[in-house]
Amino acid sequence: MHRRWVLVIALGVCGGIGCSRVPPLADTAGSSEALATAVLDALARGDRPRLDAIALTEREFRDHVWPDLPASRPERNLPFSYVWGDLHQKSRVGLSKTIATHGGKRHELRRVTFAGKTQYGHYTVHREATFEVVDDSGVAETLRVCGSFVEKDGAWKVFSYVVD
Repeated sequence: MHRRWVLVIALGVCGGIGCSRVPPLADTAGSSEALATAVLDALARGDRPRLDAIALTEREFRDHVWPDLPASRPERNLPFSYVWGDLHQKSRVGLSKTIATHGGKRHELRRVTFAGKTQYGHYTVHREATFEVVDDSGVAETLRVCGSFVEKDGAWKVFSYVVD
């Protein structure tokens, strides 16, 4: 009888079977369009801290992305620190270039498209984000300001700002 109470208490504390100690992604958007709009709004304000916040953090990458990436397999012999460091450095450089080119300019999103997507276990990476926008003067253009988005459990974040 005592063991049942312990189980009931444990289930009540963590929220049920299958609960996880990994916190959900933070600063997410509910759709690719909402995330693209957030990126454009932050670019228009030149708000680098906001652009950083809507991208994956090191902890989110480690907790949510890394376990399902092929690079994490032991036979690949690639340490997390190397993969994250490389991605993060390239993303920061890409974001600096994007801010230099598009910062301070207002664009209204018409549509966001992707060149493709890859399912990795519990999440999807949408590659090569392209924003179809209209600027303040009504001119339509296509922007590449993010490399890819990650979608997990209906939440969207910038995977990287690498635009090559």
